[in-house]
Amino acid sequence: MGYKVVVAGATGNVGREMLNILAERQFPVDEIVALASRKSLGSECSFGDKTLKTKDLDTFDFTGWDIALFAIGSEATKIYAPKAAKAGCIVIDNSSLYRYDPDVPLVVPEVNPEAVEGYYKKNIIANPNCSTAQMVVALKPLHDRATIKRVVVSTYQSVSGAGKEGMDELWNQTKSIYNPTDSKPPSKFTKQIAFNVIPHIDVFLDSGDTKEEWKMVAETKKILDPKIKVTATCVRVPVFVGHSESINIEFEEFLDDDEARDILREAPGIMVIDKREDGGYVTPVECVGDYATFISRVRQDSTIENGLNLWCVSDNLRKGAALNAVQIAETLGNRVLKKG
Repeated sequence: MGYKVVVAGATGNVGREMLNILAERQFPVDEIVALASRKSLGSECSFGDKTLKTKDLDTFDFTGWDIALFAIGSEATKIYAPKAAKAGCIVIDNSSLYRYDPDVPLVVPEVNPEAVEGYYKKNIIANPNCSTAQMVVALKPLHDRATIKRVVVSTYQSVSGAGKEGMDELWNQTKSIYNPTDSKPPSKFTKQIAFNVIPHIDVFLDSGDTKEEWKMVAETKKILDPKIKVTATCVRVPVFVGHSESINIEFEEFLDDDEARDILREAPGIMVIDKREDGGYVTPVECVGDYATFISRVRQDSTIENGLNLWCVSDNLRKGAALNAVQIAETLGNRVLKKG
């Protein structure tokens, strides 16, 4: 016996990945429906060897459905998630709307799977920000061993984190560089993204941080440990898919790089590729389509007493969004619903 599953936002980058991953991981589905806005009504989506025609999110009745994976953005989620939850359908939401709500669990299954059990307060579970998700997967096993005091992270985030418009802008601007008569000024991003990097993701806050940087701080504390100090600089780079992070960690206890590497090799969801030679590390191009969070460049930080540096790469459309949502559904099934 399986579940009746809804994928809302099925025509977007993340929604399509959700459908792909549900099929790839053979999630126990008895019935599945793809929902989209009216402008995408009737569009076709793939689910394994099946083709689904999208139905209208606005008129859909969630009664009798078990789980809904939402990838529709905060504004639409504000309207439709409470409707689904009230109808008894558990919402796993990819937007930022509920991440900081104390009554909504924020879950990365490799890190805090037990948190799904708090879903009942609002019938909603939040999926974290893509840059946070991969980082806490890497931090968790190291924190368990040596207790993390402080994290300094710089991100190199792909344009797919800004959706299809971001990917289109990089593609069109790249082409226009070689055809000066066809200029493509920035529209999705604040400055040219082709052959450039932009130290600005989301809006600026009074502190001088961007909201993306604030998210990494707040979410790491909620998912992993409120006592960890985090500071982030988030940068958009001209890469289509795959987020990278340079992470500096300060621990309470000493942890050498060999032991850290061994711990990470045994940790769920992590693949260590760390050879101190040309090409002995992972780049975003190589992580696309993979489930793992890849760790490379593990080394001591000699400037502090108990410090490590590492390089962390993951497919942001997968672990950063769709995969994590499906893993939450799997965890929910195993720990709470226990159907199939």
